[in-house]
Amino acid sequence: MSFPRASGILLHPTSLPSRGGIGDFGPAAYTFTDFLASARQGVWQVLPLGPLGFGSSPYSSTSAFAGNPLLISLERLADRGWIDHSKIEGLPATVDPVDYQHIFTAKVPLLFEAGRSFLRSALPGPRSRFDRFCEQNRWWLDDFVLFDGLRSRFHLESWNRWPTELARRDPAALDNARAEMEADLQVRRVVQFFFNEQWQALRYYCAQHSIRMAGDIAIFVDFDSADVWTNQHLFRLSPDLLPEVIAGVPPDFFSKTGQRWGNPLYCWDVMRAQNYSWWVDRLRWATHNYDYIRLDHFRGFSQFWEIPAAEATAVNGRWVDGPKDDLFVKLREVLGGLPFFAEDLGYITPDVHALRERLNIPGMAVLQFGFGDAGAHIHLPHTFTADKVVYTGTHDNDTILGWWESGASEQERIHAQTYLGRCEEGMNWALIRAAVNSVASLCVVPLQDVLGLGSEARMNTPSSKNGNWQWRFQADMLRPELAKKMADLAEVADRLPPPVPPPTNEDWAA
Repeated sequence: MSFPRASGILLHPTSLPSRGGIGDFGPAAYTFTDFLASARQGVWQVLPLGPLGFGSSPYSSTSAFAGNPLLISLERLADRGWIDHSKIEGLPATVDPVDYQHIFTAKVPLLFEAGRSFLRSALPGPRSRFDRFCEQNRWWLDDFVLFDGLRSRFHLESWNRWPTELARRDPAALDNARAEMEADLQVRRVVQFFFNEQWQALRYYCAQHSIRMAGDIAIFVDFDSADVWTNQHLFRLSPDLLPEVIAGVPPDFFSKTGQRWGNPLYCWDVMRAQNYSWWVDRLRWATHNYDYIRLDHFRGFSQFWEIPAAEATAVNGRWVDGPKDDLFVKLREVLGGLPFFAEDLGYITPDVHALRERLNIPGMAVLQFGFGDAGAHIHLPHTFTADKVVYTGTHDNDTILGWWESGASEQERIHAQTYLGRCEEGMNWALIRAAVNSVASLCVVPLQDVLGLGSEARMNTPSSKNGNWQWRFQADMLRPELAKKMADLAEVADRLPPPVPPPTNEDWAA
């Protein structure tokens, strides 16, 4: 499939200039939506929205289904009476980089206070919505809140270090824990309800402005997650509850020892025997939350790099076949379609391209990658077909201006100037124009490139442990002339967004 021709902006909600030290689903998110609408953008792409694990990366989460509580707007909770406005006045009002440790300490207790207030005083309407949310999502919610509560009780220790009866999910031990922790678990359910209502309300507002939400699904999950703890039979674990083998990528030009990610690998044979029910649930839930879905590390569905867990690097791994067509045939059968596009960057073998093409799933191109040797030219517009999603850069790249000023090689600079001609408005606008005017059905530009920011605004530097996922923009950066410039480009390139059917959820009271 190819998507309706449109353009959009990549911005993770943590980067919004919200009050409280981190971006959230509050007023700044709606202001940004208004900017997208005035810029005639049809897509807002976000990174994964799950609760954060260690490292604060959105790609490292304690659940494939739950939402990140830090994205909940305390202002909107206060407007609805679940917490007093005075309680949030002490939170930072300046737009500084995200300090996750401080935000966890300052914000989570207030969210729990709002949750307890809701349980004490919610009127029949909100209480009915909460009860319905719990009933409809019991299939993941109950296990998640128990995992989350136990993880807190055991001071964030990995689940395999909990008391044996809880680590191995002895039914009696789980029942006892649920009974002892019921009040705490109910508050955690309310927090997830808050997240869901605010996210769906924002989606609905976007739909009213002809803006689709694009989400991002990581292929692997964290070992220390509700998913692995709850579904131990679906993962390659040893008898002592440690991963036998883990995910990563082999040595390449960028790393002589490869990348040892550490995620546990799936028991694909068990999943196949169960008709891929866990994956069906996961991607059906994703289609409930997003209009389009980026599948991260699509290569792993064809073949994945299997590393013995005892190895210190990724060198001594091997390629192992993934589920290939089998999984996606089942997903198409259940979902009625595949609203996905594939992250197929890096070294991609012909079998991966063939799988994507058989499934009719668009692939990606990143203009910043296109100016090296001839092999890199697959990222340049003259090679595109309509079934392509083009980016100027991604969350893992430097910004265009940062790359141009300090990261691009001399050869890349010469090739870029030869290909693009004079760039009087700056290299960022040269690449934005090239992307928007290409034949790719969907064009996505990180907000940093629209704003013309340098390396100080980079979102993530792979393999670096410090300074990632912290960038935020100032509200006054969303200038009307930028919106007009993007709108004019969208109009002349026939990328004006088509109307969006509103999401089918029943309530929009957040």
